[in-house]
Amino acid sequence: MALEQSEITNSLADTVREFSRRKIVVVGDAIADQFLYGEISRVSREAPVFILRHEHTETAPGGAANCAANLTALGAQVALISVVGKDGAGERLLEKLRDAGVDSSGVIVSADHRTPTKVRVLAGQMHSTRQQVIRIDYEAEPDLDENVRRQLADQIGAAIGSAEALIISDYGYGVADPTAAETIRGRNRSGIPILVDSRFRLSAFSRFTSATPNEDELAQVIGREPADVAELESAATELRQRLGYRALLITRGGHGMMLVEADKEPLHMAAVGPTEPLDVTGAGDTVIATYTLALASGASFAEAARLANLAGGIVVMKRGTATVGQEELIATAVSHVTA
Repeated sequence: MALEQSEITNSLADTVREFSRRKIVVVGDAIADQFLYGEISRVSREAPVFILRHEHTETAPGGAANCAANLTALGAQVALISVVGKDGAGERLLEKLRDAGVDSSGVIVSADHRTPTKVRVLAGQMHSTRQQVIRIDYEAEPDLDENVRRQLADQIGAAIGSAEALIISDYGYGVADPTAAETIRGRNRSGIPILVDSRFRLSAFSRFTSATPNEDELAQVIGREPADVAELESAATELRQRLGYRALLITRGGHGMMLVEADKEPLHMAAVGPTEPLDVTGAGDTVIATYTLALASGASFAEAARLANLAGGIVVMKRGTATVGQEELIATAVSHVTA
């Protein structure tokens, strides 16, 4: 048994060390995740609300940009293809991407597009931990003009030829849409793995390699809420077949993950780490980044899913939109397998 555990640990660690050799393309909606921190000082005399004294605001890559940042943190070479607005949020987002080492030359800056921005207000008393009290979303219209769509198609065509995997990250803001999906299918002449993370329309992205929906997204696509684990397995298998995927990785929050592959029994993985996460912001981006990198590095779907599960367990214990590094993933793999 000890030898078997050692072999599993060494295999996972070797896979993670291969991440630095991989080049991944991310196509999708880049979001500016902003965190506004403040101290609750007193109650307003104008209305029965607290007055928040602003301390500082931080901007982090969100959505497809967070997926790209996670890939670079894990050691990969990453090209992001997306659109941002010609606005302050877009400028700060591009700056953060450059600082993270993401190749953002494929990000189009459009004056007709507003950078999707999610402002999370974190408040607390003096010397207390700041807690999220409200989120303010600045939405972008999903209808991109034809010129921008042509530029996106050109960027996809230029990047996919040298990539070893591609991630479609769809948050509903127009970059990753059925048109982009057709472009990716048509340009994927070398047959690299294509992974999908779609919040609202997974059914529009069929005939790719795999996807990583959560339980709610699965229920939305199939039109019903699975009553138990057996029905969840059946629903995931049905969806995998309907969409023509080789595998489907279902994220289940505190219940871990479930992998369904063709001609194999569903694989259930328990959640890693404490049962109460610190912050789940952007955890799905970490999961698909790790899953994709592992597959591009020669791992099986089961091995890739195990690494994604470990990475998800790490990132939910970090505040804000965070990433996972190679060495901490290896360390977690060692401690988890040998525990």
